[in-house]
Amino acid sequence: MNLKVKHYGNTLKVSVSGELDMKVAERFRQVLDRGLEQHPDSNLLLDLSGVSFIDSSGLGVILGRYKKLIKDGRVMVISGARPVVERILELSGIMKIIGVYPTESDALSQLS
Repeated sequence: MNLKVKHYGNTLKVSVSGELDMKVAERFRQVLDRGLEQHPDSNLLLDLSGVSFIDSSGLGVILGRYKKLIKDGRVMVISGARPVVERILELSGIMKIIGVYPTESDALSQLS
C-alpha cells in the first residue's frame, strides 16, 4: 500500500494505492488520524483510484474516520473507486452514508 497526503484549502486529500487489507489497515488509520489531527478544520477526500482490493479492515478504518469527521461537523468523500472496490463499498453500505464519486473534481464539488 502506498499513501500520498496533500492538504489544500479546507481539504485533506489522501490517495491510496495497492491492497487495503488487515496487513496495512493500522498504518492507513495512523496516516489518516495524523493528517486529520494536523488539519482539524479540513474535510477529507479519500482517493481510492489506486486501490485494487479492500477488505473489512480497510472498510472499518474508513467508517471510523467518517464517524470522527461527522462528529466534528466535517465531511468525507471518496473518489475514483474501481468497479470492484465500488461494489464492496456498495455491499457494505458505506455508499449510503459517504459520497462516492467517479472523479476527484466531482468529489471536490461536494466539499465546497
